[in-house]
Amino acid sequence: MKPGKFDATILTFGFAFLYIPIIILVIYSFNDSKLVTVWGGFSLKWYSQMWSNEGLMSAAWVTARVGLLSASFGTILGTLAALALVRYGRFPGRLLFSGMVYAPLVMPEVITGLSLLLLFVALDIDRSLMTVTIAHTTFTMCYVAIVVQSRLLTFDTSLEEAALDLGSPPVKTFFRITLPLIMPAVVSGWMLAFTLSLDDLVIASFTTGPGATTLPIKIYSQVRLGVTPEINAVCSILIGLVTIGVIIASITTKRRELQRQRDEHVAAQAA
Repeated sequence: MKPGKFDATILTFGFAFLYIPIIILVIYSFNDSKLVTVWGGFSLKWYSQMWSNEGLMSAAWVTARVGLLSASFGTILGTLAALALVRYGRFPGRLLFSGMVYAPLVMPEVITGLSLLLLFVALDIDRSLMTVTIAHTTFTMCYVAIVVQSRLLTFDTSLEEAALDLGSPPVKTFFRITLPLIMPAVVSGWMLAFTLSLDDLVIASFTTGPGATTLPIKIYSQVRLGVTPEINAVCSILIGLVTIGVIIASITTKRRELQRQRDEHVAAQAA
């Protein structure tokens, strides 16, 4: 077998291993039977019952709020951390700062969740939606920092220097020049942070409290008693939302990149 065909075969098996279970889950969410492994015909009744399940809907709403808040805060903090690491060179405490930023990448989630739990207990903070949001922001910002930092390392700083030479203040230069050019990386980091927040179970289980049960915790607690078709329906909707979000982010990033290339081409011709 030629190397190219061998690589394509391995890649096909890899994608099949990853995505066939997801496809099966989506198909069986339309199953009329209560048994999730026995096909009983096409039906949408589990989606209807899912919407009337107050426990699942409440957990889904909590997960959405936590994901939006933690992804937004994590994107802001991660972008600022990436700017500090790339633009300010070797400042005092840089090694400690970078270590603190990247620590959640290699830290086991159990240790992260337990340490945050001990912190909240020591500060006498009741576990709630706020504590889950803080916990998710803590571990998602490092992923945003890596994505934005990779873009800043290839950023053409002459554009900023030109704006500063023309009298633009540093803050205005950042929002008018730097931020639009790194926006594809920022959007990608936000999407990654939001997805990680939706998927988290371990850290949320340590930091959650009454009235702040996330959807992964709710699904896990029900799966231990047996998988129901309603769980398949919820998971299918999550898969659809994440897929739509990834497609929108990809299209937006592609359009911004094409617009940037056109602007650079026009600027080069004008020069």
